[in-house]
Amino acid sequence: MVRSLARLQDADLAAMLAVEAPEEGWIMGLGHEDKLRRAAEGLTPPPLRDDCFALPGGVDWTPADQALALLRARLHRVVGQEQVDLSGALGRVLAATVTARRANPPDPNSAVDGYGFAFASLGDGDQILPLVQGRAAAGVPYDGKVPAGRALRVLTGAALPDGVDTVILQEDVSVGTGEIAFRAGIKPGANTRRAGEDVGEGETILAPGRVLTPADLAFCAAVGVARLEVCLPLRVAIISTGDELAEAGHATRPGQIYDANRPMLSALVCEFGYEVVDLGKVPDDRAALRRALDRGAAEADVILTSGGASAGDEDHVSALLNEAGAMAEWRIAIKPGRPLALGLWRETPVFGLPGNPVAALVCALVFARPAMASLSGAGWFEPQGFDVPANFGKRKKPGRREYLRARMRDGRVEVFKSEGSGRISGLSWAEGLVELPEAGGEITPGDSVRYIPFASFLRG
Repeated sequence: MVRSLARLQDADLAAMLAVEAPEEGWIMGLGHEDKLRRAAEGLTPPPLRDDCFALPGGVDWTPADQALALLRARLHRVVGQEQVDLSGALGRVLAATVTARRANPPDPNSAVDGYGFAFASLGDGDQILPLVQGRAAAGVPYDGKVPAGRALRVLTGAALPDGVDTVILQEDVSVGTGEIAFRAGIKPGANTRRAGEDVGEGETILAPGRVLTPADLAFCAAVGVARLEVCLPLRVAIISTGDELAEAGHATRPGQIYDANRPMLSALVCEFGYEVVDLGKVPDDRAALRRALDRGAAEADVILTSGGASAGDEDHVSALLNEAGAMAEWRIAIKPGRPLALGLWRETPVFGLPGNPVAALVCALVFARPAMASLSGAGWFEPQGFDVPANFGKRKKPGRREYLRARMRDGRVEVFKSEGSGRISGLSWAEGLVELPEAGGEITPGDSVRYIPFASFLRG
């Protein structure tokens, strides 16, 4: 009865309580039997303050591609932005378009050490040209114009003065007293760079959503951009749940295990380029978890929990999200993995990951990673996979997409000796995942399979 009432919309519940009847009447929903019956039968989905996690009506097991498409369509940037110097921009997500303040290169210049002249002044056959006094060097331009039929000593990177449009390599020249000689055959414009041939002034060089690399910073500096508008770092709160958890290195009670998920998820979040808000481990106590979620919503942009995401007596994550009216339990057809509890807590997205570390890692990489990229302003993220020959055999049942712990050796991909999701050692052994599609079939050594290195899940 309590679960049924919790599923009712606020307006329906208010109308039920307003019935003019003895106490027993409104307790039993007199006059609203149809609404209560539908709620009891589970036909009415829980109300959401936002529909970003709501599944279509009638959906039970959700194919992985459909789940990813729903997330991609519904999530968006949630962080603010700030302006930073280039020295503080590495790894940040660009928030605004960057345009070149000046061309690169800003002037025509020489690509080699050699001698410059006007190509049109050359005659037929081998050439002998008198030299003008002086030279052009990078940062020290030649002050004057080179007359037609004469040559000037130029060094790599030097701006080409008036009268020079072609440079011959110094190794192709014989130098005499005040003159040079070289063979015929040089082409007009040889060994020079045009002004703006890389990028012109005012051109767009970087688009919003890009995760800035060292090369991007060099590009910005080259065109005169010193400060960039970037997104504030995504803050990710991490919570482990369960009475059975103890901190590594501490004494344990009978039946307890060490918390492996929080160190793993914290490290993943750091590798993704986000800030970690470590909220510790929370016992199977609904009030304590509520306080942790409240703190996560206040201090972070997204919350990752592990454990308590199913529908058991001690699954308080899903219970609290249901209570808040913003819960959607996605039964995604993947292995390893259990239902993902997705919802909003005080308008903050919550990803309730499985408690099993293997399933938690797979779900974090496959679902939370691209979702957090969207929330961070970087846009949807898809890891790069590769088709490689298998060095293993397997008979796969149809129905679920499977992820096997794997690594490459001698040009073939091998998988961990056991598919048991409790074998945490396989996570350390592996260097990536083999992704097997939903269709059933038999894999034999040499067959092509898709391999996704763990490195492909890192920053885009």
